[in-house]
Amino acid sequence: MSGPLRIMHISTRLILGGSQENTVLSCEGQSDAGHEVALVFGPIYGPEGSLLERVKKHGGIETIETPNLVRELAPRKDLRCFRDLRRIIRGWKPDVVHTHSSKAGILGRAAAWKERIPCVIHTIHGLAFHRYMSTWRNAIYIASERWAAKRCHRIVCVADAMRDQALAAHIGRPEQYITVYSGMETGRFISPEWDREGVRHDLGLSGDDFVLGTIARLAELKGHDDLLDALEPLMHDRPNLKLLWVGDGWWADRLLGRVREMGLADRVITTGLVPPEEIPKYLQAMDCLAHPSYREGLPRTVPQALLNGKPAIAYDVDGTKEVCLDGETGRLIAPGDLTGLRESVQWMMDHPAERQAMGQRGRDLCRERFAASRMVEHLEGIYRDVLEHAATPPHH
Repeated sequence: MSGPLRIMHISTRLILGGSQENTVLSCEGQSDAGHEVALVFGPIYGPEGSLLERVKKHGGIETIETPNLVRELAPRKDLRCFRDLRRIIRGWKPDVVHTHSSKAGILGRAAAWKERIPCVIHTIHGLAFHRYMSTWRNAIYIASERWAAKRCHRIVCVADAMRDQALAAHIGRPEQYITVYSGMETGRFISPEWDREGVRHDLGLSGDDFVLGTIARLAELKGHDDLLDALEPLMHDRPNLKLLWVGDGWWADRLLGRVREMGLADRVITTGLVPPEEIPKYLQAMDCLAHPSYREGLPRTVPQALLNGKPAIAYDVDGTKEVCLDGETGRLIAPGDLTGLRESVQWMMDHPAERQAMGQRGRDLCRERFAASRMVEHLEGIYRDVLEHAATPPHH
């Protein structure tokens, strides 16, 4: 099939987050390439921000909010959402339905398959099941993902680790999987418009401060507590060590309460919610990124920091090791290894030349791999391949 395509993306929530940014960049790139693009999403609420204004500003993407598409398990709403999605798909008549995130992925694939869409694609940004969730919830998600994998043509993963974990849980067939690294606007990070000294001055940081930055929602499993627990003694020993927390979330009040109780209120700088286009500004102020998250697909903040020439210290989970190469572009440590976390920060402080060389190697690695244009081209190739071989709609 040649010529422009009608492409519908379905995502659970358009909050400020990695998977959502990936989805929006895909929509923008596809619209700019001449395709007709629609983005379907559920209600946006809470302190985690929204990408809706950005999508509307672009102008070439039809936005469709559907009220029953919610993140939590909600059988009645889920059934209504399935019916809503079928109706939306039937009315819009896409050539391609591309789903993102777990809930939208399960319901969206089911609806698209039922409507006999010739190309149904799902992207795994991060798996819904993990070791930190209850057994019964994991069982529901794994069973649902196995079921949904039979209702799509290809499963795109943002890291090889996602493919390996999904196949280990008997989700889908090996030939369905393809890795497409998450695209980003690389130029913003390589050549940011902000001056390092100016950003530091505005944040109340001096040129002598060592700034360890974290870009993540202040939420469960992101590792902010681990940073405080690991670094408290080091922060008392080294007055020039400052933490810069970029983001907001449901745990903000509790975490900042801990910071005050520890007597570190003047050592932890918080920005609150920051739009994605301003992330390069705060990376400019950092010397090193810390990403002690317990679960990820492939964390966007790590390649973003590397594109900015800043090495990363990260927990060795999921796809993180595909960009944070231990000893090459950063330091990888086992999840929860607080001693390793503290020693890695100390090493970064004490080895400035090696630290900068790591950042440069990271920039070279990520420059091509994470270009948004490359992701958009790769996705279109997958769509075309499926459509070319889809002589007849799927059977039920």
